[in-house]
Amino acid sequence: MKPGIHPDYHPVVFQDATTGAMFLTRSTLTSRRTVEWRTADGVRTYPLVVVDVTSDSHPFWTGGRRVVDTAGQVEKFHRRYGRRPSG
Repeated sequence: MKPGIHPDYHPVVFQDATTGAMFLTRSTLTSRRTVEWRTADGVRTYPLVVVDVTSDSHPFWTGGRRVVDTAGQVEKFHRRYGRRPSG
């Protein structure tokens, strides 16, 4: 890599705002908030970035499904645009 042109890539802890789950990874993001994280070398301090959605709370990964009211959508369409004449 060319020196001096790449952003600092360092360990960061991300926290899910919904579930509170945290995980340690590497990122170029920075934060003023910090958190103590236990590692094999002892407890270390890392920047903490709080995010709205992670795999811990996303419906695709948790198996949760959003119920879609398709019948209500069809009725709304017919009210707005009318029904097609049959025949």
